[in-house]
Amino acid sequence: MAVKTLEDLLAEGVSGRRVLVRSDLNVPLDGSTITDDGRVRAALPTIRSLAEAGARVIVAAHLGRPKGTPEAKYSLRPVADRLGELLGKEVRLAGDVVGEQARAVVAGLADGDVALLENVRFDPRETSKVEDERAELARDLAALTGEGGAFVSDGFGVVHRKQASVYDVARALPAYAGGLVLAELEVLSKLTGAPQRPYVVVLGGSKVSDKLAVIEALLPKVDRLLIGGGMAFTFLAAQGHSVGSSLLEQDYVETARKLLAEHADKIVVPSDVVVADKFAADAATDTVAAEKIPDGWMGLDIGPRTTEHFAAEVAAAKTVFWNGPAGVFEMAPFAAGTKGVAQAIADSEAFSVVGGGDSAAAVRVLGLPEEKFSHISTGGGASLEYLEGKELPGVAVLEGGA
Repeated sequence: MAVKTLEDLLAEGVSGRRVLVRSDLNVPLDGSTITDDGRVRAALPTIRSLAEAGARVIVAAHLGRPKGTPEAKYSLRPVADRLGELLGKEVRLAGDVVGEQARAVVAGLADGDVALLENVRFDPRETSKVEDERAELARDLAALTGEGGAFVSDGFGVVHRKQASVYDVARALPAYAGGLVLAELEVLSKLTGAPQRPYVVVLGGSKVSDKLAVIEALLPKVDRLLIGGGMAFTFLAAQGHSVGSSLLEQDYVETARKLLAEHADKIVVPSDVVVADKFAADAATDTVAAEKIPDGWMGLDIGPRTTEHFAAEVAAAKTVFWNGPAGVFEMAPFAAGTKGVAQAIADSEAFSVVGGGDSAAAVRVLGLPEEKFSHISTGGGASLEYLEGKELPGVAVLEGGA
């Protein structure tokens, strides 16, 4: 990839310079408690290397989906505190994005200090569809860095977004690709180039509509596509089975039927499921054959026979990509399928990539050792769009395109 990198910037010298870093710190919260700090830890190497080289580091990030105005529940305060703990130094949080408080915090930075701007999505220009509005915010962000400023794009989870702090700011400042972005692209290129075979993809999550494009892009390239999660019930319905009150996208049943007809040798759907009489951890549960889901009951996990089948497919693979849980793993009665599949991937000798989002959270929540996976991505949506063959605006702009 013909881009300037963090290593190039460090070689130029950053001591005394203000460097704006776009990180992906969109962590899950329970109130003000971070329930999975994986993205914060993934952002550390770039931030730490700049600070240790004497840069005055300004971090921009978002959290959740605020509507372009400050909302207390989306404040980055918990993230600033956790980032400070991991860095072993105070990380000052600006009370706004590019306003008076941000300018004051940045002005107070000494060499090696780190500051975090408040949630960049509190500014409506960040996600504006109007290019001039985004460019204006990008100029305001660039102005914080002053003379000798630079921009490091290190938030892989947002590079598929044409947003001010991802795309437009890379046009307003000398721009460099951070280590995390480079590592993610290197790993994903192995999946789209010439992966070792058998190549097995495990897809879960709730909706076929969210994954249809990547399913269609991957099917010609993979040896097996294992379908779990809520999306499996649209495929089961396409086979003519009743799915009770399970999640079902009726508009995609015909599409699923065509995919099954064209790729019967590759697509594997559940043969048994764990069903419940309601969506709750204390629901009555049962394990039934996939074609025998009772009326009024909903499937919330793949069953043990399916888990064993999926695990066997994974064990025989040389390359595995996994995106999306097999069931509602956050509830103990419906976690066995996701844990079984994840454990099989961890135990395999394959080159294994966990595709961000809920899958990465599941690895940590279920207590599986992260080092057992070849790579755990920080960007679910960005990973999927890359595998679909889409251009990622935040990467293209670093290459001088888009």
